[in-house]
Amino acid sequence: MKLEKLITMANQIGSFFEAMPDREQAVADVASHLRRSWEPRMREQILASLGTADEAQLKPLVREALRRL
Repeated sequence: MKLEKLITMANQIGSFFEAMPDREQAVADVASHLRRSWEPRMREQILASLGTADEAQLKPLVREALRRL
């Protein structure tokens, strides 16, 4: 899958959880969702974007969740 699509999908998940009042819980829930719902190749591909210019496209909440995977 194209990285741009994965980033869009991850940011949509992040948008849903951003409404939660507890940021720590929101980060944990995004990480949990990605762990449970995304196939390993998808997770590996988006995790590889951390530390690259593509990382800037990720919402901060999503970035933090990915670092917890």
